[in-house]
Amino acid sequence: MSTAMMSRSSWGVKDEAILTELVGLLGLTEPERAALASLQGAAAAVGQELLDEFYGRLHSSDNTREYFEGVDMAHLQARTKDWFLDLFSGQYDAGYARKRLAIGQIHVRIGLPVRYPLAMIDVVMKYGDRACASAADPQVALTAFRKVLALDVAVFNQAYEDNQLKHLSELVGGERLARLLLSGQQ
Repeated sequence: MSTAMMSRSSWGVKDEAILTELVGLLGLTEPERAALASLQGAAAAVGQELLDEFYGRLHSSDNTREYFEGVDMAHLQARTKDWFLDLFSGQYDAGYARKRLAIGQIHVRIGLPVRYPLAMIDVVMKYGDRACASAADPQVALTAFRKVLALDVAVFNQAYEDNQLKHLSELVGGERLARLLLSGQQ
């Protein structure tokens, strides 16, 4: 195994630095931020349709429906709508990413397999695309929306990775060995 495969510089990026790195990878321009921020009303206008389709799909499956037993659905739907509207906030910094990470951590804590929220991204994209269609420059808005949604997916996955890595590190006695095991190198 090559020395490069034994350790990666990205493995040294931790905590807040991960979020800052992910935000930086977006390459979001000021015109893109402004385009999204101008679409708050358009996003709000499609919000209820998004919720209807999003939760309709999740409730149609026994495996996802069980996660809603005993849950205040009105509260959950309001939080989901807020999450969607934040995609159009125009503010995408480490604080934004921290909020997204907290959402992912909640999903990890309730034991929701990552495949379910990822399978719902097409619904979010559909309604985000609709909101972007009303922009002064729809292509700029759409490009920006997809970047921000990609950030959300990356941060969301980070919550799952952090959890896996933490537990595996505890089992094997170190993060480096855990990373090697997760990458199939040990």
